[in-house]
Amino acid sequence: MEAAAKGYKGIGMNGAMARWYARTGRGRYEQFKTWARRVAEEAPGSDVLEVAPGPGYCAIELAKLGWHRVTGLDISTTFVEIARRNAAEAGVKVDFQWGNASEMPFGDSSFDFVFCSAAFKNFSDPVGALREMYRVLKPGGQALIIDLRRDATVGEIDSEVDRMSQSNANRAFIKLTFRLLLLKRAYTKEAIERLVAQTPFRSAKIGLSGIGMEIGLNK
Repeated sequence: MEAAAKGYKGIGMNGAMARWYARTGRGRYEQFKTWARRVAEEAPGSDVLEVAPGPGYCAIELAKLGWHRVTGLDISTTFVEIARRNAAEAGVKVDFQWGNASEMPFGDSSFDFVFCSAAFKNFSDPVGALREMYRVLKPGGQALIIDLRRDATVGEIDSEVDRMSQSNANRAFIKLTFRLLLLKRAYTKEAIERLVAQTPFRSAKIGLSGIGMEIGLNK
């Protein structure tokens, strides 16, 4: 119960760790832009919720496109502060809030689209998070989860990290984090299907891409 209450596995992204992640994340900014364009194409003119937006880069890029009411929900108070500051500096409006993915502070049927990238594997209550995504989606709404797949090889991960715009020291640390923590937390396609089967979504469209997977859900 304690793990579920805190909402995440392991040490949380707060304080210095969150600030480090925010700095290194700028080296992957083109990826955030790509994800924002993807969401914009799949949910034009929609109310969008990003779950675990971290520093807010993707949500901010989505807001820059001008067609969406964008909300971000993160369990890290440091990330919420950073994301709000980043949005203000970018001159866009994004409603970044603090909250747990498995106990969202939103009413039923609040959003047309829910997006979550690189965070789902860290949720201590993944089934609860999926159920909440379903609850806050409007009828006919969609969710897209993009995350690491557990069967990605170390070689594939190293190649992916080597393409990041990072210092040698940061790349070495990121590779170590993937090997010792993130890969162990990640899910296989079959594991995701078992989780989804315990929720009102019932089924998911799962595609593999590079070291990750894309999980499409429809209400």
